[in-house]
Amino acid sequence: MNEVIARIAGGVASFDAAEWDACAGGANPFLSHAFLSALEESGSATSRTGWQPVPIAIDGPDGRAAAVMPAYVKSHSQGEYVFDHSWAAAFERAGGDYYPKLQIAVPFTPVPGPRLLLRDPRLAAPLIAAAEAVVLQNGLSSAHATFIAPEQVAMFEAAGWLVRIDTQFHWQNEGYASFDDFLATLSSRKRKAIRKERASALEGLTVQHFTGAAIEERHWDAFWHFYQDTGSRKWGHPYLTRKFFSLLGERMADKVLLILALQDGEPVAGALNLIGADTLYGRYWGTLTDRPHLHFEICYYQAIDAAIARGLATVEAGAQGEHKLSRGYRPVPTFSAHFIADPRLREAIADYLEREREAVVREIDALDGMTPFRRPQGDA
Repeated sequence: MNEVIARIAGGVASFDAAEWDACAGGANPFLSHAFLSALEESGSATSRTGWQPVPIAIDGPDGRAAAVMPAYVKSHSQGEYVFDHSWAAAFERAGGDYYPKLQIAVPFTPVPGPRLLLRDPRLAAPLIAAAEAVVLQNGLSSAHATFIAPEQVAMFEAAGWLVRIDTQFHWQNEGYASFDDFLATLSSRKRKAIRKERASALEGLTVQHFTGAAIEERHWDAFWHFYQDTGSRKWGHPYLTRKFFSLLGERMADKVLLILALQDGEPVAGALNLIGADTLYGRYWGTLTDRPHLHFEICYYQAIDAAIARGLATVEAGAQGEHKLSRGYRPVPTFSAHFIADPRLREAIADYLEREREAVVREIDALDGMTPFRRPQGDA
């Protein structure tokens, strides 16, 4: 290839939407121009919140972006879901400055997907090299590509980045025709437990699914209250602004599935999902009522119902949560890659990751043996 020149843009919003999306593809809605620019324009992911957008691009011969990378200069480690606080503390005790750092990610979104968005696949290695150059030329401590699609992990490994493994729980659609069809694959004890949970959660409530033009501002107003309650308890303050949800509705409502539980016609709980090419992505949930099992119903069981109805292959219900295991969600590995500029810090992290990786692999194997699915000689 001829000499490759990378550039840093002022934000995803500075790109033509079609130009960005030609690199991102249409399978993962979180990587779309609509989603990422809404984070910027709503004031959710900005320099003020510690997420300064610095997307990296390489242009093709036609003058349009042929490879892009969603990247942010971070002054903290909040909203990432891959925890490096101990690395930061250790480096700062040794006299280094861990922040600012470069984060290659979708802000506030623990959803696996490509981090090298390539219209020209030959530009993968140059795009990774460009991220390294941003770190070295600007005195940053490191670069972190989080929740990388499995098929891109080898690209970062080939460049010498350190790879980290973690665990999520995803539901897989094995061609089920209905929720009962799915339940039939579980042990009888678990089938009974789930049916009991669903009946208890839904007593006196109705559940409605909204997408596209059916989502109105009043629905976003209700969901905003749910989101604020959950966000204030989990993170201290919500990451997303109210404006973000309106922009999401304006720009990509056809990719949104909003599930609301209503009591006497008024929303009392809800979950926000995004619809991908073959996956339903659960993102946020909240409630104004303290009702046992409602979280499981609105976030997990309703998502399974929706995925079966839409013929989607997978439900990804967010980060962490071993409680998902007993509800038919299986453990799967997730991946991140890390470029550490300081050789001493790199050596220490490499040693840590090697030991951590062995433990995570063992844990995934153990968790997979605890799924509620019927065994060949098990309970029918």
